[in-house]
Amino acid sequence: MTSTPRPATAADLDGVVAVFLGCWHESYPAVLPSALVAAMTRERAVALWRGALAAGAPGEVLVETAPGGEVRGVTRFAPSDDGATGLIHSLYVAPTAQGGGVGAALLTAATGALRAGGAGRAELWAFRDNGPSLAFYRRQGWRPDGATRVQEEFGEPEVRLTRELAAP
Repeated sequence: MTSTPRPATAADLDGVVAVFLGCWHESYPAVLPSALVAAMTRERAVALWRGALAAGAPGEVLVETAPGGEVRGVTRFAPSDDGATGLIHSLYVAPTAQGGGVGAALLTAATGALRAGGAGRAELWAFRDNGPSLAFYRRQGWRPDGATRVQEEFGEPEVRLTRELAAP
């Protein structure tokens, strides 16, 4: 059972970092090179998410929490510069919460907010070799559009997935 995603605050930093690192260190070793996984340190993760959660940071961050308040998932998203396309920058679900609807709830909330802001389409990037994530996105109606990239920061191939954001 999931709760309703809510806007993240700076007070959620430790929980967000725990979810993020849980994915990197428990889920990603099966799909990414070990050197890349090891390079995602706690310090690096804290810096990344502290910036995303800072007041005035671009985009929005939502978290989904357990009844006791523990963060189980996080997503970060924003409209494109022209507002026509929504960009899902990240979606992470704690390994212990995967398969329980947390990711779907966060993705639905993010795409709903983007649609309400005027976006008619959304896109996201996923590591090409991350089969479990790609399968999840396909189940949620996302499809690869043929675009690929390799970000210098990660050095691993990624594929772009898109989805039309139909009016409710």
